[in-house]
Amino acid sequence: MRNRIPTLNMDAVYTKPGYLFRRMQQIAVSIFIEECSEYDLTPVQFAALVAIRTHPGIDATRLSAVIAFDRSTLGNVIERLEAKQYVERTPSSEDRRTKLLYLTKSGAALLREVMPAVDRAQARMLQPLKLADRKLLMALLTQLVDLNNEASRVPLRAEDALEHLGKST
Repeated sequence: MRNRIPTLNMDAVYTKPGYLFRRMQQIAVSIFIEECSEYDLTPVQFAALVAIRTHPGIDATRLSAVIAFDRSTLGNVIERLEAKQYVERTPSSEDRRTKLLYLTKSGAALLREVMPAVDRAQARMLQPLKLADRKLLMALLTQLVDLNNEASRVPLRAEDALEHLGKST
């Protein structure tokens, strides 16, 4: 008797949480890019700018931990932000090899200007749901992310990263 492969159809993909999370991520990025198109800003660039504004003098390794983004890819993000003159890198006085990140005046202005578009993007992502369902979804997603943080390739380590800056979240 041969092992029979169960009948497969696309429900084996479409009904799985991983697929649905990936699709929603695609949708979320698309909406963000559309709403923020006049600013030429990606969601990761936005997160990096907010983190640098919140924690001036943060280095790339700690920034990676604060926004839970792969360190090697973050280098390209920082280079783009620097090329757009939104951030500047300055050598650390303690270790010249370490570059500290600071928001420029134009970076701070961009954050002020882009916030209405970011808020519109976030609202559009949840708009199809009833208000109570939006709140429930956000609560459940927050819980899932928190409980599965250690399973990530880049776990969120904001507290640990900021402890080294002598700051807290």
